[in-house]
Amino acid sequence: TIAKMAEKMNKKEIADHFYLQSLNYKNVFDSSVNLMRGKNKDGSFQSPFNPLKWGDAFTEGNSLHYTWSVFHDVQGLIDLMGGDSVFISQLDNVFEMPPDFDDSYYGSTIHEIREMQIANMGNYAHGNQPIQHMIYLYNYAQVPFKAQQRVREVLLNLYSATPDGYCGDEDNGQTSAWYVFSALGFYPVTPAINQYVIGSPLFTYAKLHLENGNTFEIQADNNSQTNFYINSAKLNSKSYSNTFLRFEDIYNGGKLEFEMQDAPNELWGSKKTDAPYSLSNEKRFK
Repeated sequence: TIAKMAEKMNKKEIADHFYLQSLNYKNVFDSSVNLMRGKNKDGSFQSPFNPLKWGDAFTEGNSLHYTWSVFHDVQGLIDLMGGDSVFISQLDNVFEMPPDFDDSYYGSTIHEIREMQIANMGNYAHGNQPIQHMIYLYNYAQVPFKAQQRVREVLLNLYSATPDGYCGDEDNGQTSAWYVFSALGFYPVTPAINQYVIGSPLFTYAKLHLENGNTFEIQADNNSQTNFYINSAKLNSKSYSNTFLRFEDIYNGGKLEFEMQDAPNELWGSKKTDAPYSLSNEKRFK
């Protein structure tokens, strides 16, 4: 984000410095376990290592949560893990494994852990903000239908218009913001990038009234609790296969149309060129 700001200020030397720094996440990735892992002062990885251990190297979470916190370079993380299929399998595993945990660092089960158990989505802890972007990462590996399923599952099961309608604490509005964005059909995964990653719109129709006087419409035909998969999309009446929406598309006004159905369309958004932004895809790193 600092690099992007410096670039817009025409401070190339500063931008280049921080672009390189933003790749430092690779230094805490342990290829032997395909996860992020805490390090000691001497540069060695902490041992023993338990990916289910909350706390210690990971604040209010574990390695299964924070491994995905490469918001600006998901493709770089995919490459570290060994490609799309391994990446997808790693994502799937977090949702499908039991909600097991190691709370030995805290000495008791903190509420964030208990909320993960109650949510009953494996080790996905939506009640704790650091993992809330994770669902949308399927788009970067060209399987957006998996994101569509999980987004709708969270929208319907982990939120409600009741006094206990949150599945966890509300830190600075983030848990609400996730819902508002996701219900509209998209979510800002990467700060300082003009893209919103597409999920599964909750409503059949929504209209945004923008500050500049323009309006942006989102229409999802055949949308229902069972029809949460995107079959096709159009942006301003033109066929659209990108699994992201640009800020300018919204700001300038227009209409995004989805055709929804009850089964995945594994072809929509399945090309590398359909995927959202990643730093590693920039020419400077080729």
